Order: sequence, then C-alpha cells, then structure tokens
Amino acid sequence: MDRTKILAIMGSPRINKNTNIALESILNEIKEDNCVVTKYNLMDLNISHCTGCEYCGIKEGCTQKDDMDIIYNEFDNSDIIIFAAPLYFNSVNSLSKAVIDRCQKYWSLKYSLGEDYKRYDDRKGIFISVGGAPYTHDQFLGSIPVMDYFFRAVNADYIGNYFISNTDKVSVKDNKDVREELKDIGRNILDIKEFHIHK
Repeated sequence: MDRTKILAIMGSPRINKNTNIALESILNEIKEDNCVVTKYNLMDLNISHCTGCEYCGIKEGCTQKDDMDIIYNEFDNSDIIIFAAPLYFNSVNSLSKAVIDRCQKYWSLKYSLGEDYKRYDDRKGIFISVGGAPYTHDQFLGSIPVMDYFFRAVNADYIGNYFISNTDKVSVKDNKDVREELKDIGRNILDIKEFHIHK
C-alpha cells in the first residue's frame, strides 16, 4: 500500500524556536510505516516574491526560476500539507507569505487557463501558528483568510488550525499541555477530522 505523503513547511526565520518546536511535536509522532514526511525550512530556500507579472495567467507555470520549483513539486505530490508560520502583525510572516503569493500560479491554472488541478484528490491542509502576545479571541483572525485562500489554491481541504498565544512569556517547549495536544494530532494525522484549537 502506498504511504501517505506529508509536506511540512516551516515558515519561521527562527530555527528551533516556538514555530519549529510546535511543528516537530506533530511530525515526531507520525508513523513512518504509514507516511512519508518531507519538511522544508523556508529560511534555507531562495524564494523570491511574486512580481504580479501575469505570466501564469497566459502560460502554465511561473516565470521565476528559484527554489519555489521545489515547493511546487511538493505541493503537486503531497496528500497532507502542514504549514507552520509565526504571527507577524496579525498575519503570517513574510517568508511564508512569499510562498503563498507564488501560488497565484495555481489560481491562474484553474481560473485563467481553465485546467483541472487536484479537483478530485482527497487532500488535507493544516495550519499551525504561534503568537507572542497574550491570548485574545481574535489574535489570529488576520491569518485565517490568507491560509484559507492558500489551501483553496492548492486544492486541499483546510481541516485544522492550532494556534498558540503568549509564547513571549511561555515557550512551546515549556508548555507540556500544548505539546501533548500537538503530538496527538501527529499520532492521528491520517484519521483526524476538522479541528480549531487556540491556546
């Protein structure tokens, strides 16, 4: 039986800090006999911002040739996409947003060029985010529509958010309850249903 392909995107510029620890809490619990996990730290890649050149609205693809080609290939061949990004100014940070903006290619493929893209594939999208400020109910509100449109672009069902507040005071590393919940997501990644958690 083919193993489920999971793509993990780590969008924080700070390696081994809160965003990465949250993501790794999930990934470390995923059973390798059922899944193949591929992880990318965006800080390690050379990905330019979208220039709005409209090339992808005329021809399939992107005129820019950089490490986004690696990510495009992973998007095209993954069953589950886990995107972890810190909250900057109430939305995803610029490293992550650059990748999302470059997914204009997929919107144009479907709506300008009229091509099918993963329309009938059963794909899942999960968003993990951390914010340094104390909890407020709308703290992550600005990031949700960005991620919703991203997952729509790559035709993945946006099934889950896990948001972590107050990480300036309590790190993910020191928050055992949060890490245990994230581990539980990893253990149940193949069967998990819709969830929206904010701690």
